[in-house]
Amino acid sequence: MTTDEIVEVAEDFAQDAHLFSEMLRGGGPVRRVRMPRGLPCYLVTGFAEARALLADPRLQKNSGRIRELFEAKLPPDAPQNGFSLGQDLSQHMLNSDQPDHTRLRKLVNKAFTARTVARLRPRVEEITAELLDALAGQERADLVTSFAAPLPITVICELLGVREEDRTEFSGWSRTLLSAAVRPEEVQAAASNMFGYLTGLIAQKRAEPAEDLLSDLVHASDDGDSLSETELVSMAFLLLVAGHETTVNLIANGVLALLREPAQLARLRAEPELLPGAVEEFLRFDGPIHLATLRFTVEPVEVGGVTIPEGEFVLVSLLGANRDAERYPEPDSLDITRAATGHLAFGHGIHYCVGAPLARLEAEIALGGLLARFPDLALDAKPDELQYRPSSLVHGLETLPVRL
Repeated sequence: MTTDEIVEVAEDFAQDAHLFSEMLRGGGPVRRVRMPRGLPCYLVTGFAEARALLADPRLQKNSGRIRELFEAKLPPDAPQNGFSLGQDLSQHMLNSDQPDHTRLRKLVNKAFTARTVARLRPRVEEITAELLDALAGQERADLVTSFAAPLPITVICELLGVREEDRTEFSGWSRTLLSAAVRPEEVQAAASNMFGYLTGLIAQKRAEPAEDLLSDLVHASDDGDSLSETELVSMAFLLLVAGHETTVNLIANGVLALLREPAQLARLRAEPELLPGAVEEFLRFDGPIHLATLRFTVEPVEVGGVTIPEGEFVLVSLLGANRDAERYPEPDSLDITRAATGHLAFGHGIHYCVGAPLARLEAEIALGGLLARFPDLALDAKPDELQYRPSSLVHGLETLPVRL
């Protein structure tokens, strides 16, 4: 590969994300690409390179600087939805660098520790049982809409204090904001609606605080912390969206992986004690996030035999890194007994997913409950008929038809 070669990324690359990553990695772990809407960047698919760059302070995420680089690098007529959600929703810890990142993250760390999350187990088990009860008696179902999605949405909304009657509308805005297949005006409308809703919800929590995480965030910012109102809205947006989108896809992708590998499914049924380790393998094998959120270089970075100049965008393929044979032997095979810890499904470095303990807990309870309740569970579609959401960020199925 010459240093000036650019790989043109097809519009539908998310439909076969693993093949896409394998193709890129065949030419090296770091490749220059042009994304479907014209954004030039460096895309990383090697495990060692991905892990190093995710923790490299020479790659930063400041949303203001990203906007400037967009204007300089994108064609004037290129739609920017899918790359930016608007300044009003972007000032959260996932888009911040040190020292702001530490200041923002410390406000939510306590809510997502393993010990704190463990206290949520009875409620997660209760919600799971209610959803499985609703499925009982049905011959067929879409597991995304009937099970994988409502469980984590309910949990995160209860944790933050979002009213039950608002959850369906909120979920719709979230899907629009993460989709690459909608018009820019639809993205802007969803962002505006989300911002308006969260602003009102925060005002309510300020006036009438409750025992929920959002009330805690509001009053932490009122008690001398330098969190601004826009940062507060952005943080609520991040926690609500990231707090359920990852787990929806983890559950659905994990079920699909098992249904396509009957021997693995049979072993997990026979040895349910393998479930915690199996969840780690589902995360490695077909994780919920494809390309990690955008970074840019603040000085030249040499990695994988490539020198990335200053001021260039970098995208890290978490899916690609987790299928790197240099790190995981036979990476395209599902093995629920594999020592899969160390995968990058939740990222690495200071931006490691704060909700990882909760996602693991929800997936373990959901998958365990589903397999125990429906011993004849089977895929109700050909695997090549399944469609993935048109997103460069989330790696998730549109639907998962099953026979119960």
